[in-house]
Amino acid sequence: MSTFEDREDRFEQEYKHNADVQFKVEARRNKLLGLWAAEKLGMNAADAAEYAKSVVLADLDEPGEEDVFRKVRADLDKASTKVTDEEIRQQMASLMPIAKEQVRKGE
Repeated sequence: MSTFEDREDRFEQEYKHNADVQFKVEARRNKLLGLWAAEKLGMNAADAAEYAKSVVLADLDEPGEEDVFRKVRADLDKASTKVTDEEIRQQMASLMPIAKEQVRKGE
């Protein structure tokens, strides 16, 4: 194998690794968001855990995070919970560094 091929393989492996880490971080952020929303919805711990899983799965509907936002927004609206779009988006943003740190630590 040439030096160029070795370098190309390393870049490809790094890209795959970075994509995998980003997926894990987003899934963790969505889980944390689900737990936050579950608290707003007044769920007990078991129901909150199940709800958080459903928020994680909602992210598989389409690329990006809008599917997660819409799910949480709809669920909060259905329960007549007074949470604004801005609060949800701020929570999503503030949970991202927490999720990165948790994934980095292997939690």
